[in-house]
Amino acid sequence: MTTAEPLRIGILGAARIAGLSIIGPARVCGHRLVAVAARSRGRAEAFAAEHGVERVLDSYADVIDDPEVEVVYNPLANSLHGPWNLAALAAGKHVLTEKPSASDAEEATEVRDAAAKAGTVFMEGFHYLFHPVTRRLHELLDSGELGELRHVETMVAMPAPPGYDPRWSFPLAGGALMDLGCYSLHAQRTLAPWAGGPPRLVTARGGARDGASDVDEWLDAELAFPGGATGSARCHMAHGDWRMSFRVVGSRGEATAVNFVQPHLDDRVLVRTPTGERTEELGKRSSYTYQLEAYATHLRHGTPLPLDAEDALTTMSLIDACYRAAGFPPRPRTALPARG
Repeated sequence: MTTAEPLRIGILGAARIAGLSIIGPARVCGHRLVAVAARSRGRAEAFAAEHGVERVLDSYADVIDDPEVEVVYNPLANSLHGPWNLAALAAGKHVLTEKPSASDAEEATEVRDAAAKAGTVFMEGFHYLFHPVTRRLHELLDSGELGELRHVETMVAMPAPPGYDPRWSFPLAGGALMDLGCYSLHAQRTLAPWAGGPPRLVTARGGARDGASDVDEWLDAELAFPGGATGSARCHMAHGDWRMSFRVVGSRGEATAVNFVQPHLDDRVLVRTPTGERTEELGKRSSYTYQLEAYATHLRHGTPLPLDAEDALTTMSLIDACYRAAGFPPRPRTALPARG
């Protein structure tokens, strides 16, 4: 789907994830990649040459200030999400940010308030929500085929990144819950319409990374919904393999998305009811492409979006609560150097 006028996107950094999360979708959807800046100009130039970005600028601030940039895409390290999201909003830009939106709930509150003041569109990139795989789980609950919601299990796990990876850095707001568990918690939160309201945290426990007592290698959270359903949200950043499952159990059946975070790799939804078992395949088109389509259609035509800065704050508040319950401190904030 191509909108009448392409989005004009500026990219902060030369993160590898950008190839999947914004470069490919922009090409598919016909949007412009106007500008990029990275920690070094040479890195930005290599990124631009590889991905067809129109211009290389000297700094993130230059991307934000560029009058041709309409949407700022922020895939920087977690600790730089909040400050650069705030800077982009202060400049009157629309923002599509990688999750989580900030380092802690206090900063997420500031982002929420800045988005309201700017009057621009802020969205946290929970791309999975736009794919037919997750939509199908919601449809199965909505149709009544699974009965009343009783239990939810979300698991997002991966093999360990290298020790130098910023995801293991406390000052850079790293940790399994920040990188992976935010998906587990957010997916549970989306079930509020079928569970009598949003979940509350009951308890959480986790394990620290060797040599980094403040950084969680894994974290499990137990949740409770107002309607009586329970939830188990798990994450592990040093697991033996990749696991990204989303299971909903109802009074008359259950359904599991085998890989709800990466449906382009596995698009199966397994459904089991008293009438039998079946496998539904929902398509391996990128969830990031669905996400950018929805974002662009909102900007150009005003169609509703399910994600905004308020939703991001609610998720960040739940992350902080999980950290505290599991004995970890919330992640620290990062202050940007004064401009001028």
